[in-house]
Amino acid sequence: MIKNKRLQWNILIAFAIYFCLLNSLNAEEFDDRVIKHIELPSWFKDSPFLELADDLEKARANGKKGLMLFFTTEGCSYCDRFIRTSLANPIIASTIQKYFDSIGMEIFNDADITTPTGKVLSAKKFAKEEGVQFSPSIIFYDNSGKKILRLIGYQSPTRFKKILKYISSDSYITMTLQTYLKSKIDVERPALKAALRTEPFFKKPPYILESGYRSEKKPLFVLFEKRACLECDYFHKAVLNLKEVRNKLEKFDAVRLDADDVKTPILTPDGKRISPSLWYEQAKFTRTPAILLFNEEGKEVLKTDALVMRLRMVNSLKYVLERAYDKGWTFQQFGREVGRAKARRERVNKGLGTEEL
Repeated sequence: MIKNKRLQWNILIAFAIYFCLLNSLNAEEFDDRVIKHIELPSWFKDSPFLELADDLEKARANGKKGLMLFFTTEGCSYCDRFIRTSLANPIIASTIQKYFDSIGMEIFNDADITTPTGKVLSAKKFAKEEGVQFSPSIIFYDNSGKKILRLIGYQSPTRFKKILKYISSDSYITMTLQTYLKSKIDVERPALKAALRTEPFFKKPPYILESGYRSEKKPLFVLFEKRACLECDYFHKAVLNLKEVRNKLEKFDAVRLDADDVKTPILTPDGKRISPSLWYEQAKFTRTPAILLFNEEGKEVLKTDALVMRLRMVNSLKYVLERAYDKGWTFQQFGREVGRAKARRERVNKGLGTEEL
């Protein structure tokens, strides 16, 4: 009897959390096409010459665990959202200041910097070497200059608090972030039987995704989701329902997989036989929806489990379709060029010319 009552309470709590999240998602419509001016929090450290090895030494002398580097680019709506919702949170701000010195990094800065390990190179090249594909990206370094954790994309306050606890408690030494977050589920969630939302462009099994076995020479779009996933449902409504996204996805082989599925056999683009669950785990994803993008030859091009809305989704698909990576461009470089091209067209249409771009 007690066990049944506990289960009933857990179900009620789970649904309460679900509807609170639903309200929070709808409370502020996020449009990633809006250009935002980036203003870092006042408690970030001023490092005019970006001598990060020296900054790390100062952090160590002040009893900090190390440095937090916050990679942004001017105009980034995701960066602005993270600053306003997460970094502005008093608990988050005080926790970061207690354990780390924080420094902002512009992804496209051509100036030379000194990395935490003492290497001299341009900030732009450093961002590329550190795997900064999307903005914002946050990288934590320990007192020796060793990378603790890299976070890609927007992090909600709730999620970022858990990540900070993972780092501040030194849990990163003994377990992955994926394992840690699994152990920190807020409530015992009931086994909800909600089906995964389907779309007409999703391929049906068998999932033979190795490039040599796919009938058409198309790039590959792989989407991982989970049942009763609010964010997944929102992604379908706000992104996958858009005509411009669907038009781009028609040029891909699109596959949707259940991240909890341990039974369905998959032949991955590189020829591995694996389950969706194990593939999701090996990709080091920690939330859904999560996306993998491959080119026609089966090579992975982009990977993210961060928030992806309209513009970022369209640009991600174009980045793969136009093979912009063959030019040596990162996704962020490609996105900037797309934005500049659009601005030039708008100026020409208004008779203003393109001299300032």
